[in-house]
Amino acid sequence: MTTYSNPILDADWPDPDTIRVGDDYWMIASSFNRAPGLPVLHSRDLVSWEHVANALPQVPPVAHYALPRHGSGVWAPSLRHHDGLFWIVYPDPDHGIFVLTATDPRGPWTEPWCVLPGRGLIDPCPLWDDDGRTYLVHGWARSRAGIKNRLTVVEVDPTLHRVVGPARTVVDGDALPGFGTLEGPKLSKRDGWYWIFAPAGGVSTGWQTAFRSRSVWGPYEHRVVLEQGSTPVNGPHQGAWVDTPDGTDWFLHFQDRDQFGRVVHLQPMRWDDDGWPRMGDPLVGEPRDTTGATLEGRGQAVLHHPTPTGSGEPAEPERSDDFARPGLAPRWHWQANPSADWYVAPGDGTLHLAAQASPLGNLRDQGAVLCQQLPGQPSTWESVVRLTGDAPGTRAGVVVLGREYAWIGLERTAGGVDVVHRRWTAETGEQDVAREPAPGSALVVRLEIDAAGDVTWSWGPGDGPGRPELASVPGTWRAVVGHWIGAEVGLFASAPTGALLDAADGGTFGPVRVTVAGKDA
Repeated sequence: MTTYSNPILDADWPDPDTIRVGDDYWMIASSFNRAPGLPVLHSRDLVSWEHVANALPQVPPVAHYALPRHGSGVWAPSLRHHDGLFWIVYPDPDHGIFVLTATDPRGPWTEPWCVLPGRGLIDPCPLWDDDGRTYLVHGWARSRAGIKNRLTVVEVDPTLHRVVGPARTVVDGDALPGFGTLEGPKLSKRDGWYWIFAPAGGVSTGWQTAFRSRSVWGPYEHRVVLEQGSTPVNGPHQGAWVDTPDGTDWFLHFQDRDQFGRVVHLQPMRWDDDGWPRMGDPLVGEPRDTTGATLEGRGQAVLHHPTPTGSGEPAEPERSDDFARPGLAPRWHWQANPSADWYVAPGDGTLHLAAQASPLGNLRDQGAVLCQQLPGQPSTWESVVRLTGDAPGTRAGVVVLGREYAWIGLERTAGGVDVVHRRWTAETGEQDVAREPAPGSALVVRLEIDAAGDVTWSWGPGDGPGRPELASVPGTWRAVVGHWIGAEVGLFASAPTGALLDAADGGTFGPVRVTVAGKDA
């Protein structure tokens, strides 16, 4: 029997929502401050996914997100197909709930519009009912609204442009024993029941709950349908119920893996004779609570089980980039809304990043850092960087970016160019770990990241023929989680605030070669 291994996406794809249209599966995920945002992934088997587009070229309001707003931006979105259109509904906790549509998930997508303004409105999901009415469910963020742990439904018009009725709280988590941080609701209808699937208990410590009612307004009864149990899969946090053409049901959810981010798992799901769903394996009442009573309907998250449509092993989206085509591939994102003058990608095998000044003098506050997610398996990243321009203090290199960061690359000094390895924390600022004169105008840099997130840094001359011997910087540095996201690997070119720069100042990068778990990626 063909099996696959969880997680199916072993990198930071937070808050996944997935639908099937015909034989195609489509997934979107939170992107927070990253731009472009709202990644769109495609699969034919629910196991192997390709990152095909980003629905949001810039995060609105565009001027607000011209600077990195870590932890803000696009929170948990929902994806639906209705009336011939694909719909994405996403929250910005500081501005409201937004909507955009497309006839093809690969794009183009419309400009987003705000259907429900306000602070603290999160995790929306629409439902077009069979009587012609349309509803939107959402949660609350206490950091903005002062309340959380409740689910609210509001009636909207079928085009999701305006609210047409009062909002009502349909589930109050404070009234449910042991519930906290109830969020991430997904609203659907089956066999005359309104269903809300929602996690509670916290991102890394919670569980999945199913709520059902004969009325969209409640009252709702509930069961816990998936929790960690005796497995190593903590959470399991919010996700999506999706069916296959043969009528089987599956549930995708994420697990928080610290610096590796929120990785995606796929669980089997079935409906019991009493109409309630069960997820995971075994599909029996286990584990037990503190009183020893069996908890009906609670499954365990599983690591291996039959492939739903049987075509392959999990395959992370493509990582390497030879820059052989003009422009940037969907796998890359910036830390803020980009400007057109940040980069030149002519398609000749190189990428030029123009040096940018960070408002606070560090890379965490610089929007022009071009990143990918850190894979959840051991990975190796290698590229060649050349420092261009003569402005003192200009630097270019490869960074592992989170709430703290470290980088290796080149820096122009008054006396020439140095090879530099530096680390940054909010308490210490950037500090040299290693520095010496550069061996030439080009530098090969390599990052080797192990299963714990420990990074080994190496470098060597990039001008000569053949493959150079690389020297390792003594010691390792452990990648640090970001704000609601995992750590990222990025390319950058920067300069001190106030430096006189022109377009030639910056860094030019050769192809980025990535292996994950020893395989080309």
